[in-house]
Order: sequence, then C-alpha cells, then structure tokens
Amino acid sequence: MTRKPILCLMAAGLMLAGCALPPDGVSREKIAEYEAAVASIGCVLKHESDYLPVELQAGLTREQTLAITKYQLAADRAESLEDGGVKLTTGACA
Repeated sequence: MTRKPILCLMAAGLMLAGCALPPDGVSREKIAEYEAAVASIGCVLKHESDYLPVELQAGLTREQTLAITKYQLAADRAESLEDGGVKLTTGACA
C-alpha cells in the first residue's frame, strides 16, 4: 500500500474540518433574513440594542442569532472587531 492515497484522504479530512456548516435547525432562508436584518442596523452586532432588532426582524432566538453569527465568522462572512463586536462582510454589508 502506498502512502499517497492515505495522505490525500488525510488532506481531504483536514479541508472538511475547516469548512463552516450552518447551525443545526437554521434554514438558508433564516440565514438570509439574519443577513438582511443585520444590514438594516448598519452591519455591526455589538450591543443588546443591535441583537434585539435582528432577532425580531428575522424571527430568531438569541441562541440562533449567536449560532448564525459564529457560522458567519467561521465562513469568513463576518469579522471580529477589536472592541468585541462583529461586522458582517457579505451581501449588503460587503
């Protein structure tokens, strides 16, 4: 048995491990609604006053909003800000 197929499988496994997957139970439609809601408040989530309108507009719970935000960060569709906030960098926020 050669090492090449094993190395290819290992590399494929590492690439998959780095892929961001949407949160369980959150549809692509909800992610799109989240993105539109974040864009409507200026593309930055930092304070309670930022999260509440996003949750209300998109029909999300706080847990879902946080999970989508983590997904956006992992997928390089958002960036962490130095002051602790998160800025969306996709769609209308690009």
